[in-house]
Amino acid sequence: MVWVRAFQGSAARRMRMALLLAGLPMMVLAGCKDSAPPAQQTAAPPAVVVARVERQSISQGAEFIGRVEAIDKMDVRARVTGFLYARHFEEGAQVKANDLLFTIEQAPFAAEVALRQAAVDRAEAELRNATLQVERGQELLRTNAIPQSTVDDRITVQAASQAALSSAKAQLEQAEIQYGYTTIRAAFDGRAGRSPLSPGNVVGPDTGILVTVVRDDPIRVTFPVTQRELLRFRRAGGQSGADAVQVLVRLPDGTLLDTAGRIDFIDVTANRSTDSVQVVAQVPNAQHLLTDGQAVAVVVRAAQPQQAIVIPQSALQIDQQGTFVLVVGAENKVEVKRVRTTPGPDGQTVVTEGLEPGQLIIIEGSQRARPGQPVTPRQQEAPPTGAVPANPPRGG
Repeated sequence: MVWVRAFQGSAARRMRMALLLAGLPMMVLAGCKDSAPPAQQTAAPPAVVVARVERQSISQGAEFIGRVEAIDKMDVRARVTGFLYARHFEEGAQVKANDLLFTIEQAPFAAEVALRQAAVDRAEAELRNATLQVERGQELLRTNAIPQSTVDDRITVQAASQAALSSAKAQLEQAEIQYGYTTIRAAFDGRAGRSPLSPGNVVGPDTGILVTVVRDDPIRVTFPVTQRELLRFRRAGGQSGADAVQVLVRLPDGTLLDTAGRIDFIDVTANRSTDSVQVVAQVPNAQHLLTDGQAVAVVVRAAQPQQAIVIPQSALQIDQQGTFVLVVGAENKVEVKRVRTTPGPDGQTVVTEGLEPGQLIIIEGSQRARPGQPVTPRQQEAPPTGAVPANPPRGG
């Protein structure tokens, strides 16, 4: 009996275990069904930074490399040989027209003038005597007191005395000219350079340059212009419209000269090797920041600003068909706009065709935008009032 109860208990436990194992798959399936993830939601449109297309006032231009040249430049040299007596200016100082620069020892030249003057006086006395002899001879000839040949001889002596007087006067004038060369004066207002010679040195025509005087306000800037740029300039106004453009000089530190110049001359021949034409501009130089012979950058631009559509260069993209920008259109969907452009101020481009004011162009995040797909546009933040751009325009 005991064995029968034990067997029945063991059978009951096996039955409960079988029932438990049979129900386990249903529980697992039910659990899996309860823990399934919800359906995936639609992704939000990508965010992009946009800018509104507007017309701006710009002065289009081009930049060239030029050379500064003084309008007037005088290399002072000695025209007579003598000891340098005195220097009457400070190196680097301003001098006025007719200011005395140098004096060469004058005593020898003054003595020569006095000697030539004495020769003139002697020749004049001889001429007066010869003239009196002719007059007396003509009176004696009327009374047949002397022959005609004597009168003719006296007339010949008078003519020789006249020639001697003319020669003496010419020699006196030459001596006075030489004496005048002992004082060297400035021919125009300008600045005096460095003088390599000090008083006491012997100077002469072969000595070389005593000092250089330049007129540097205003000053000239010469620069070569390609035929393409010259054609654009002439279409904008030509030589008669030189006032329609202004010339700015960029200094070595990158800043622009405060005062603008104007086109003064365009050469009539082109350089065969570079196919360029030499242009000369006249620029005010009151602060003497430009020096004769200096190399500078020259910015030529329109004197009157023009209205144009200007966009950041970051908005431009290029493919096999050309240049385009991405525009956020209706329902914030991306559209492709083909554009034509010309160079603009630094960091910007002028659009001549393809865009209209008011359109929104993508300037950041274009790699996330797809034509025909919606985006989330965000307006570009305007810089605070008075802020200076990171890359300020360089005048071109």
